[in-house]
Amino acid sequence: MAQPHPLDQLRAEEILHAREAVLHAWPKALIQFRSIFLEEPTKSSLLPFLEAEHAGSLSKDTPRPPRLARVQYDVIQDGKFCGYTESVMDIDSKKEVKREAFDTSCQPYLTMEEMKQFFDHCLPSPLFQEAISQFKLPEGYEVELEPWPYGYSDPGEAPPRYIQGLCFAKDKRNGNMDSNHYSHPIPMFAVCDVYKREIVKIEKLATGGTADGLAYDTHQANAVDHCRPAEYVPELADVEYRTDIKPLNIIQPEGPSFKVSNESLVEWQKWRFRVGFNPREGVTLHDVHYDGRSVFFRLALSEMTVPYGDPRPPFHRKQAFDFGDGGAGRSANNLSLGCDCLGAIKYLSTFNTDFSGQPISAPNVVCIHEQDNGIGWKHTNFRTDRPVVTRYRELIIQYIITLGNYEYVFAYKFDQAGAISLEVRPTGVISVVNIDPGKTSPWGNVVSPGVLGQNHQHLFCLRVDPAIDGHKNTIFREESLPMAMDPATNPYGNAYKVVTEPVEVCSAFNASPFTNLVVKLSNTNVRNPISGKPVSYKFTPPATQLLLADPQSIMARRAKFTRHHVWVTSYRDGELYAAGDFTNQSNEERGGLADAAARNDSTVDSDVVLWSVFGFTHNPRVEDWPVMPVEKIELQFRPSDFFDRNPALDVPAVKNTTSVLVGDNSCCQSN
Repeated sequence: MAQPHPLDQLRAEEILHAREAVLHAWPKALIQFRSIFLEEPTKSSLLPFLEAEHAGSLSKDTPRPPRLARVQYDVIQDGKFCGYTESVMDIDSKKEVKREAFDTSCQPYLTMEEMKQFFDHCLPSPLFQEAISQFKLPEGYEVELEPWPYGYSDPGEAPPRYIQGLCFAKDKRNGNMDSNHYSHPIPMFAVCDVYKREIVKIEKLATGGTADGLAYDTHQANAVDHCRPAEYVPELADVEYRTDIKPLNIIQPEGPSFKVSNESLVEWQKWRFRVGFNPREGVTLHDVHYDGRSVFFRLALSEMTVPYGDPRPPFHRKQAFDFGDGGAGRSANNLSLGCDCLGAIKYLSTFNTDFSGQPISAPNVVCIHEQDNGIGWKHTNFRTDRPVVTRYRELIIQYIITLGNYEYVFAYKFDQAGAISLEVRPTGVISVVNIDPGKTSPWGNVVSPGVLGQNHQHLFCLRVDPAIDGHKNTIFREESLPMAMDPATNPYGNAYKVVTEPVEVCSAFNASPFTNLVVKLSNTNVRNPISGKPVSYKFTPPATQLLLADPQSIMARRAKFTRHHVWVTSYRDGELYAAGDFTNQSNEERGGLADAAARNDSTVDSDVVLWSVFGFTHNPRVEDWPVMPVEKIELQFRPSDFFDRNPALDVPAVKNTTSVLVGDNSCCQSN
């Protein structure tokens, strides 16, 4: 088998080599593995290899970065948990080159095995059985559990490792495993000590309304009797499905225009880049070039936090870091042909790791395809009435994650004019709790009888490592500002000025739609031959709402990255996560963006990193129930004085001959 590229994911045999190296390093301990994945090469070791690759001068004598694996695992000795540990293993030598052990203040992410064990510990627990016996469930309904990160510890509380579980009543009479249990929330949380493997407390939930404030015990024993079924799977949903939808097929009779080599190298039109995948971030894009020119070194979603706005304990702890607490890659869907992606599809697969360190195949976690997105560019000469029009074709790199009740669809989109976009679409089932009959709450919206959809936010961070014609870049802020009327410079008051300023040191700032704030990623050492300006890519930070929790709250302190829309930091190997390496049960963000910005390093003509924070404030609607239509937000990075003219000018203006007229009275009918 050919030698893997330094950015390729680990192969199954490499995972096994790393596993064996860890077991050899701990001969007297029991090792429970969490993840084994590629430890990306340092930038200094990787760049010479990439430069040789692009120059076409790779040979067997070209120095290659060492092939490394990061192994995350728990150590158990004499039947006792001794701590979470991470090792870096050299695949070729099968030796450990680095090890770091962490104390219990650094709680690792939750694994699927731990989530599954929660069910085993909870249901037979006497404490749980006593608590659930206080509720009278409808005939034929049984308890269903929903494991969640514990959030954070209250002051003075230092739990070793907790998982909390929401409780629901599921209708078992229909015999369908996909029946929607979220429609019958039971007002209690179960809290499990992962290390003790037992339920250690049951927390009652407030079910009152506006007049009840933070009061508890307003519900009756038959707390779910006023709830009603809300099914969404086709065989159970009480809807009459539409019959007037005709097939809409995406046909590529000559196959796709893209090419994927060695399971990571993607080439499409003038784009060339590599797709990676890891347990925490999911998709990573590397070494992005357009028409032979460097654009980005690395792109990846860094973090996402979902804080809830219900102040009634224990809802104040309801805050997930979906990348840090669980992992986007670990929760990635296995995509289905003709459902998640349409057209001519190329899938990429990966491996997860079980507790014993064995590689577990995770097929089809990434889909690659093309789509038509309307008009690319057009102009009609009104003198001759001749239009010239091209279509806006995009290449899509998409993955979808499921984290409990929610789904997130992430798609990187490449266009023919040199732009890259990230589109995010939340969907799935909103997180709900019980509310008493006839009541309403300021902390959410009643989306179904007895079901309160709690107000919450989804806040994301995209990490952008630019390489605009090289790795010495500068970030600029550009604003369009009004000018006062002046007889000499602005006699009619219609002028405005464009002010551009470099971001000189690590710092953070916010979107500003009223000044048309545009962020430019520039190489001041390379000038556009037409404008004389630095070659750049630009993006407009979305002016979405930032974290609403009080800045002094623990919820805000553990997510300091949500204070600003844009952060600019100096590059450091391994500095990838906006909220730091450890988010699970954290009380403070450590090693995240706030710490990186505090270094005050110079960011002028240097190796810089840009972080974009954006999100949704989701105050649920009845229309979000029982499964919510997608919301959508998009970030776009577009060339700005990077080319000497429209880079999509060479896209052929070809008429689609498969298009047809519809009926005599159609608006599409020509006169």
